[in-house]
Amino acid sequence: MRIRGGRAALKTVLAVVAAVAIAPARAEPIADRFDQARLEGVVVVYAATDLAVVKPVIDDFEALHPGVRVQYHDMHSAELHARVVDEARRGLAGADVVWSSAMDLQVKLVNDGHAQPHRSAETAALPRWAVWKDEAFGTTYEPAVIVYNKHLLGATEVPDSHAELIRLLDRDPAPLRGRIATYDPERSGLGLLLHTQDAQANPIVFWQLARGMGRQGLEQHAASSEMLDRVAAGKLVLAYNVLGSYAHRRARSDPALGVALPRDYTLVLSRVAFIVRGARHPAAARLWLDHLLSTRGQALLAANLGLLPVRTDAGTAGADSAAALLHHNLQHAFRPIRIGSGLLAYQDQAKKQAFLRQWDAATRPASE
Repeated sequence: MRIRGGRAALKTVLAVVAAVAIAPARAEPIADRFDQARLEGVVVVYAATDLAVVKPVIDDFEALHPGVRVQYHDMHSAELHARVVDEARRGLAGADVVWSSAMDLQVKLVNDGHAQPHRSAETAALPRWAVWKDEAFGTTYEPAVIVYNKHLLGATEVPDSHAELIRLLDRDPAPLRGRIATYDPERSGLGLLLHTQDAQANPIVFWQLARGMGRQGLEQHAASSEMLDRVAAGKLVLAYNVLGSYAHRRARSDPALGVALPRDYTLVLSRVAFIVRGARHPAAARLWLDHLLSTRGQALLAANLGLLPVRTDAGTAGADSAAALLHHNLQHAFRPIRIGSGLLAYQDQAKKQAFLRQWDAATRPASE
């Protein structure tokens, strides 16, 4: 796997974290919580994280907490958001924990009263930016990257900045026509988050890039896996703003894929989790959330998903050095998306629809 624009960054960082052995589990300090969770018997998790990659975390949780089963529902982030809202409106039994990389949608759900507070030793160990209202909790560091097919794009052609990507689109458009992709912000909550954050980070460059991709016949997808499959198969030359955790995990096993981190700025997001206000299995929900946030859970996320943990305490399976390495290698390009009310701006329907109209106009092929 070749990583440009941050060649040592993610490769070194993930090696640091994944190489750390998972320590033996400690006894649950609050025995009655486990007893109550065992009586509940299940925790229902709605997530925008592929089951195949999170299964080791689920297996570990169930081994540590016999009698508590994880009922895991994997769905697209926009679908997840709509389902939580609909089930709450209709008074239906639904999720106990909601976990998604669409940070803005998660913050909106919390802001609209769909979450309940949770305080524990694990939440207390999180950095301040990763906690909002003691209800929303960041669980990972994940950069947004450019994925490309190494057989179709030479090493000297790989863009390592947004300006370089624009120049590539303008310089030699024919090989790229109809072979570029990104998230569809209308169908993908993650796509809306990344594109609106991009537009705020550098509006002139972002909209110039959007128009450049549109001229080439931009493909728009709801899921990372769709883009990665098409880039690996040679149907696409590159995909923009892909979630780095999936890209690096796939690239480690597929020599056709390369990953580039823009050196002008790289957006870094976090998967946000919260416990649903009306959770039917609250004790099991707290156990699951604390497992994700524990040093053991953080190490498992790093080893199996290629995610960078957010825990910054010295005892966390490489997290301190992992986050520091990512920040050091990206330096001024490191652009974390903070959890908080600032993410609500594009959840205003008028502002969201205005953005989507501008996006549609920018990315529509000139022939239409």
